[in-house]
Amino acid sequence: MYSIFPRQSQGVNLFELLQRRPARVLFVCLGNACRSQMAEGFARAYGSDILESHSAGISPAARISRRACAVMAEKGVSLATGFSPKNISTFNLDDLDLIVNLSEYSLPRTSTLMLTRVLRDPMEGDMDAFRDVREDIEQLVRCMIEHFRFARRWANPLYSEECGAAV
Repeated sequence: MYSIFPRQSQGVNLFELLQRRPARVLFVCLGNACRSQMAEGFARAYGSDILESHSAGISPAARISRRACAVMAEKGVSLATGFSPKNISTFNLDDLDLIVNLSEYSLPRTSTLMLTRVLRDPMEGDMDAFRDVREDIEQLVRCMIEHFRFARRWANPLYSEECGAAV
Protein backbone atom coordinates (compact mmCIF):
# COMPACT_ATOMS: atom_id res chain seq x y z
CA MET A 1 0.00 0.00 0.00
CA TYR A 2 2.83 2.43 0.82
CA SER A 3 5.60 1.24 -1.49
CA ILE A 4 8.84 3.12 -1.37
CA PHE A 5 10.68 2.85 -4.66
CA PRO A 6 14.41 3.46 -4.99
CA ARG A 7 15.50 6.65 -6.67
CA GLN A 8 18.75 7.64 -8.25
CA SER A 9 20.61 10.26 -6.23
CA GLN A 10 23.96 11.25 -7.66
CA GLY A 11 24.35 7.74 -9.12
CA VAL A 12 23.34 5.95 -5.90
CA ASN A 13 19.93 4.39 -5.42
CA LEU A 14 18.11 4.24 -2.11
CA PHE A 15 18.96 0.56 -1.62
CA GLU A 16 22.69 1.29 -1.89
CA LEU A 17 22.35 4.35 0.32
CA LEU A 18 20.75 2.29 3.10
CA GLN A 19 23.92 0.19 3.28
CA ARG A 20 25.89 3.26 4.34
CA ARG A 21 23.56 5.29 6.51
CA PRO A 22 19.98 5.74 7.70
CA ALA A 23 17.58 7.34 5.23
CA ARG A 24 16.88 11.03 5.91
CA VAL A 25 13.10 11.44 6.08
CA LEU A 26 11.03 14.58 6.61
CA PHE A 27 7.38 14.33 7.69
CA VAL A 28 5.32 17.41 6.82
CA CYS A 29 1.87 18.69 7.73
CA LEU A 30 0.32 22.15 7.99
CA GLY A 31 1.26 23.25 11.52
CA ASN A 32 3.82 20.63 12.60
CA ALA A 33 1.79 20.40 15.80
CA CYS A 34 0.11 16.99 15.40
CA ARG A 35 0.43 14.68 12.39
CA SER A 36 4.05 15.23 11.41
CA GLN A 37 5.16 15.30 15.06
CA MET A 38 3.42 11.96 15.65
CA ALA A 39 5.13 10.50 12.59
CA GLU A 40 8.54 11.74 13.71
CA GLY A 41 7.89 10.34 17.19
CA PHE A 42 6.99 6.89 15.86
CA ALA A 43 9.92 6.92 13.42
CA ARG A 44 12.36 7.75 16.21
CA ALA A 45 10.83 5.15 18.53
CA TYR A 46 10.60 2.29 16.03
CA GLY A 47 13.14 2.98 13.30
CA SER A 48 16.11 5.00 14.51
CA ASP A 49 18.40 2.27 13.12
CA ILE A 50 17.15 2.84 9.58
CA LEU A 51 15.69 6.40 9.58
CA GLU A 52 16.97 9.81 10.53
CA SER A 53 13.57 11.43 10.99
CA HIS A 54 12.54 15.06 11.14
CA SER A 55 9.26 16.94 10.90
CA ALA A 56 8.17 20.35 9.70
CA GLY A 57 5.13 22.43 8.93
CA ILE A 58 4.06 24.59 6.04
CA SER A 59 2.82 27.18 8.54
CA PRO A 60 4.17 26.04 11.92
CA ALA A 61 2.16 26.36 15.10
CA ALA A 62 3.57 27.96 18.24
CA ARG A 63 3.75 24.61 20.05
CA ILE A 64 2.93 20.92 19.75
CA SER A 65 -0.68 20.07 20.55
CA ARG A 66 -1.22 18.85 24.12
CA ARG A 67 -3.71 16.31 22.81
CA ALA A 68 -1.15 14.97 20.31
CA CYS A 69 1.33 14.57 23.18
CA ALA A 70 -1.31 12.82 25.29
CA VAL A 71 -2.34 10.26 22.64
CA MET A 72 1.31 9.53 21.82
CA ALA A 73 2.02 8.99 25.53
CA GLU A 74 -0.73 6.34 25.46
CA LYS A 75 1.55 4.44 23.04
CA GLY A 76 4.65 5.02 25.16
CA VAL A 77 6.10 7.62 22.78
CA SER A 78 7.01 10.98 24.28
CA LEU A 79 6.97 14.21 22.27
CA ALA A 80 8.29 16.19 25.25
CA THR A 81 12.04 16.26 24.63
CA GLY A 82 13.63 17.28 21.35
CA PHE A 83 10.37 18.03 19.56
CA SER A 84 9.13 21.47 18.50
CA PRO A 85 7.32 22.95 15.49
CA LYS A 86 9.67 23.86 12.64
CA ASN A 87 9.13 25.53 9.29
CA ILE A 88 9.73 23.47 6.15
CA SER A 89 11.81 26.37 4.85
CA THR A 90 14.50 25.58 7.45
CA PHE A 91 15.33 22.34 5.59
CA ASN A 92 17.22 21.93 2.35
CA LEU A 93 14.67 19.58 0.78
CA ASP A 94 17.12 18.31 -1.83
CA ASP A 95 19.37 16.92 0.93
CA LEU A 96 16.65 14.53 2.11
CA ASP A 97 15.98 11.01 0.82
CA LEU A 98 12.20 11.05 1.30
CA ILE A 99 9.55 13.64 2.16
CA VAL A 100 6.23 12.35 3.51
CA ASN A 101 3.43 14.90 3.08
CA LEU A 102 0.63 14.11 5.54
CA SER A 103 -1.51 17.08 4.50
CA GLU A 104 -3.65 18.14 1.58
CA TYR A 105 -1.36 21.08 0.84
CA SER A 106 1.28 21.31 -1.87
CA LEU A 107 4.93 21.41 -0.90
CA PRO A 108 7.79 23.31 -2.51
CA ARG A 109 9.38 21.73 -5.59
CA THR A 110 12.29 19.40 -4.92
CA SER A 111 14.17 16.57 -6.57
CA THR A 112 13.60 14.45 -3.46
CA LEU A 113 11.19 11.53 -3.63
CA MET A 114 7.85 12.55 -2.14
CA LEU A 115 5.14 10.33 -0.69
CA THR A 116 1.74 11.92 -0.04
CA ARG A 117 -0.67 10.34 2.42
CA VAL A 118 -3.42 12.85 3.20
CA LEU A 119 -4.67 12.46 6.77
CA ARG A 120 -7.32 14.68 8.27
CA ASP A 121 -6.12 17.33 10.67
CA PRO A 122 -7.38 16.31 14.13
CA MET A 123 -7.07 19.80 15.65
CA GLU A 124 -10.81 20.52 15.51
CA GLY A 125 -11.75 17.05 16.69
CA ASP A 126 -11.95 15.31 20.04
CA MET A 127 -9.46 12.87 21.58
CA ASP A 128 -10.86 10.04 19.46
CA ALA A 129 -10.03 12.03 16.32
CA PHE A 130 -6.44 12.31 17.55
CA ARG A 131 -6.35 8.57 18.30
CA ASP A 132 -7.70 7.71 14.84
CA VAL A 133 -5.05 9.84 13.12
CA ARG A 134 -2.36 8.44 15.45
CA GLU A 135 -3.30 4.88 14.44
CA ASP A 136 -3.11 5.75 10.73
CA ILE A 137 0.27 7.40 11.22
CA GLU A 138 1.63 4.50 13.25
CA GLN A 139 0.60 2.07 10.51
CA LEU A 140 2.21 4.24 7.82
CA VAL A 141 5.48 4.66 9.74
CA ARG A 142 5.71 0.96 10.64
CA CYS A 143 5.15 0.03 6.99
CA MET A 144 7.78 2.51 5.85
CA ILE A 145 10.31 1.20 8.37
CA GLU A 146 9.59 -2.36 7.27
CA HIS A 147 10.18 -1.38 3.63
CA PHE A 148 13.47 0.34 4.47
CA ARG A 149 14.69 -2.61 6.54
CA PHE A 150 13.75 -4.97 3.73
CA ALA A 151 15.58 -2.74 1.24
CA ARG A 152 18.70 -2.82 3.42
CA ARG A 153 18.61 -6.63 3.56
CA TRP A 154 17.70 -6.94 -0.13
CA ALA A 155 20.59 -4.75 -1.19
CA ASN A 156 22.97 -7.33 0.25
CA PRO A 157 21.49 -10.70 -0.78
CA LEU A 158 24.62 -12.63 0.25
CA TYR A 159 24.06 -11.82 3.90
CA SER A 160 21.32 -12.96 6.22
CA GLU A 161 21.17 -12.22 9.95
CA GLU A 162 19.96 -15.79 10.45
CA CYS A 163 22.69 -17.50 8.42
CA GLY A 164 25.59 -15.05 8.52
CA ALA A 165 27.63 -14.32 5.44
CA ALA A 166 26.99 -16.68 2.55
CA VAL A 167 30.01 -18.64 1.36
